Amino acid sequence: MSKNVYQLAILPGDGIGEEVMAQALKTLDAVSRTAKIAFELQHIRSGGKFYLEHGSRDWEEGAEQVCSDADLILLGAVGWPDPDGSGAPVRFPDGRMAGYSPVIGNRVRLNLYANVRPVRLYPNVRQRIHGEPRQVWEAGKVDMVFVRENTEGMYVPTGGVLARGGREEVATDTRIITREASERVIRFACELARDRDRGAPEDGVRRVTSIAKDNVLKGCMFFQRVFNRVIADYPELTPDTAIVDAFTQWLIGKPEFYNVLVTTNMFGDICTDLASVLQGGMGLAAGCNIGDDHAMMEPIHGSAPKHSGKDRANPMAMLLATKEGLAWLGRKQDDPRLMRAAEAIETAVSQQLAEGKVLTYDLVGRADASGCNAVGDAIAARVEKLL
Repeated sequence: MSKNVYQLAILPGDGIGEEVMAQALKTLDAVSRTAKIAFELQHIRSGGKFYLEHGSRDWEEGAEQVCSDADLILLGAVGWPDPDGSGAPVRFPDGRMAGYSPVIGNRVRLNLYANVRPVRLYPNVRQRIHGEPRQVWEAGKVDMVFVRENTEGMYVPTGGVLARGGREEVATDTRIITREASERVIRFACELARDRDRGAPEDGVRRVTSIAKDNVLKGCMFFQRVFNRVIADYPELTPDTAIVDAFTQWLIGKPEFYNVLVTTNMFGDICTDLASVLQGGMGLAAGCNIGDDHAMMEPIHGSAPKHSGKDRANPMAMLLATKEGLAWLGRKQDDPRLMRAAEAIETAVSQQLAEGKVLTYDLVGRADASGCNAVGDAIAARVEKLL
């Protein structure tokens, strides 16, 4: 049931995370005032800079409970350069990046087992091949959703480094693939494909593609067998399989073939970053960490310290992540106000892109582009009018 007040945990993090989160808060304020939805925001300091200041933790005391109690978590980005000048991010003594707690920690502790990454090309957006805006593709030709297993695989801390005589000699990472985690994320992908109002752009087929390396790796063979069993429960869906290395060229060459895709943790991490090229770059790429009871939404672009404080960052990925969060919460709470607000945010972003006037440098490719704050103001104003 809908609630009178929704509790949101706000974790701006490091670098441009703070800047893009500020734009998300403007949009939430517009939603709250116009759609009459009350949000109680609980801000949590976290990330590499917080660790440097405090020396033992990478987020505030009590942050775990705040995130557990929240109706929705919004994360900006984490990661900050080590002051030793190496260029590497600041880390805990055990090698984990400072910022691990709000990201990987929340995923595992709150059982956010599905990492959902929509890849959609909006009108008037150019793909990023060659590293700069190029050809404008037909809107709608890229419209897929990746579902990545989010709690095991290569990110389970089972590896280590063997040192002899003070010199590191061998490093190992062991991938964990379980039946339970595979089944639930594959079923999540199938349910998503079943409920989407459209199939693949090329032919409308409700295709679900399993991405693996099942010609070599035992874990992938196992994942594929689980996929075959689970999708058999969904006769209305069309199963598809792809070996991950071949898939990367098909993704770039014929993205309109794909609808919903499911894969293991590391392969999903790599493939979705590649896919962001098709939607105009990381500045438009939202990431959703979803479980049965909790969700944490974030842009996937990272903290980008070199751009921090320059008012250059594209806030649209954070705004689209906020849209995804409100839509998830609206479905969970059966609250049509949240669903309308989510639709308004996406429409506002799409209109802003189509108009092409107030956009950041990554989208227009010129030095006199608009700043992060100006884009955030423009989209918040559109949201208010749409609601």
